[in-house]
Amino acid sequence: MNSLAAALSLSFLLSAAAPFSALPSPLEPPSIMIDPPAPAAVTITPSSKDGEPVTYPARLPVLMYHHVVPDGEPCNEMTVTAGRLEQDLQWLEKNGYQTILPRELAAGEALPEKPVLITFDDGYRSNYDLAFPLLQKYQAKAAIAVMVFMPDNWASQFLSWDMCRELTASGLVEIGSHGYAIHNLDGRNGNFIPGQANGVQRQPGEDDAAFQTRVLEDLQKSYDRIAAETGATPSFFAYPFGKTDPDASAFLQTLFPVTVVTGPGKQSANLAGGLWNLPRFTITMHRPPWTFLKNT
Repeated sequence: MNSLAAALSLSFLLSAAAPFSALPSPLEPPSIMIDPPAPAAVTITPSSKDGEPVTYPARLPVLMYHHVVPDGEPCNEMTVTAGRLEQDLQWLEKNGYQTILPRELAAGEALPEKPVLITFDDGYRSNYDLAFPLLQKYQAKAAIAVMVFMPDNWASQFLSWDMCRELTASGLVEIGSHGYAIHNLDGRNGNFIPGQANGVQRQPGEDDAAFQTRVLEDLQKSYDRIAAETGATPSFFAYPFGKTDPDASAFLQTLFPVTVVTGPGKQSANLAGGLWNLPRFTITMHRPPWTFLKNT
């Protein structure tokens, strides 16, 4: 059972000093040091025309995390340790990457020369307990896509609305949507089931009215609840399981200016094509960011 299914099962049952520089000799006048001029900041401005959807002439690496566990605990494809996450943030900083938020993309703000978007899916409490202190330490930004059913029916393994509000108020974290209960939060306990309609996918033979009730109203509810509870209109959506549907996507684009998928994770997102369905690199203990970004 993966970490999401295990946490969901339990939730439903419970419903968790640098040295000082040497002083100059009093017998000698201090030498005059002229610092070299700082290099001009390189920024990337939008390439879209006014009034059109935002695009940029650039590529953006988008990193996908899920659950964070304390050092020493076993990990799977959906988990990393706090120590590994800190190593990742250190590497990004050392190599000149600057973190951004989806709302900055959506607003058409100028981007740094080497932007990176860090995302977390599902809304685990570990994003608050273990990831948030590291984001504060390194002043790194991240977006968290929550399954909104979970804070609405809070259990200790997931973020509460109070936590979401604190994360939002920090300015470092943006809360986005992973749907309301559309992440198979039924008898499937959040699991992907091959051969079935997973996430926003239309069921075989499902008519428009049923699809509207089951999927589109779920997506609208997730949007409305995030806006109401955090006071911030959500600007991004992460597709559950990375599965898209044409009708769901058309509706989502009326709500969210930025959407992300799970894969294929072979290259950074091409922002010249817009801000929807951006691919992500799946970060695990065996696939840290430098696995994908060392040649960029």
